[in-house]
Amino acid sequence: MRYRTIGTDPATRREVSVLSLGAMLFGSATDEATSYAILDRYVEAGGTFIDTSDNYAFWMDGSQGGQSEELLGRWRRSRGIGSEIVIATKLGARPLAPGTSYLDNAEGLSAKVIRESAERSRDRLGVERLDLLYAHIEDRTVPLTETVEGFAELVAEGTVGLLGASNHRAWRVERARALAAAAGLPGYEVLQYHRSYLPNRTDLVSELDPDGEPGGVGGDLLSYLRAEPALTLVAYSPLLKGAFTRADKPLSPAYDLPSAPRRLAALREVAGQTGATVNQVVLAWLLGGDLPSIPLVGASSVAQLEESLAAVDLDLTAEQRHRLDTTW
Repeated sequence: MRYRTIGTDPATRREVSVLSLGAMLFGSATDEATSYAILDRYVEAGGTFIDTSDNYAFWMDGSQGGQSEELLGRWRRSRGIGSEIVIATKLGARPLAPGTSYLDNAEGLSAKVIRESAERSRDRLGVERLDLLYAHIEDRTVPLTETVEGFAELVAEGTVGLLGASNHRAWRVERARALAAAAGLPGYEVLQYHRSYLPNRTDLVSELDPDGEPGGVGGDLLSYLRAEPALTLVAYSPLLKGAFTRADKPLSPAYDLPSAPRRLAALREVAGQTGATVNQVVLAWLLGGDLPSIPLVGASSVAQLEESLAAVDLDLTAEQRHRLDTTW
């Protein structure tokens, strides 16, 4: 395994594995025994960065979520896991009532919600401090200053370490960070967005942003990240839910761009040269390059996890990376 540091403050920054494990469906679609086996193998391989959310997986049974955090809490206790494993969670998109959705009934990002939701997440996970806490989706009904101050209060109290944002427009991230800096408060240091080798269309309306900007990494955010090297990008759904390799998982219309067939051909070509799988090439591409990302991978079996773990040691040559980068 390889590692990198996230965060800049010596009091809160952490060293984490360059491959993060997503626990979205642990405790729901992925049963407890299988979830434990995947988690155990990830840790055995040197993995130290696990991702969840307070609303996972509300859509499975019409609940408010929390199943993933609860399972991780049970696993931590059963294995004696302590602070050596960094667990990131999110708040803001938990439905306020069973049978509803974050699309029309999200908890939001008020100071009250931030405090109460973070406390519930700590209880479910069985930790005194949340290592990394994300604002899951935007909440434009609450003044941004209130959200910034609400998160900062928890950091000051020691119940939260690092702060992050997911699925926010780039200008909203920058405004929040500017407000925090002006007030001498901690701001967002880790950004979690969808990123993969295939770019996604920006003309499709996203569930996360009815105004039309998707949760994926767009040009504005990429430019912002390149200008702010202290920020860390965590890339979720890098393998497109199996669409790169599985015939039963066709590509979403979100990737229906003229460049898609050419980029898929480039992936297959490099995979053939390296002896790696297409999925492993995608992960290796994300791990390196001019904007290194931390891929956030899901797994429903240990075998799937093994494939992703092997990508950490796949070093693409300069020529292979050039082929991937310049194919459009």
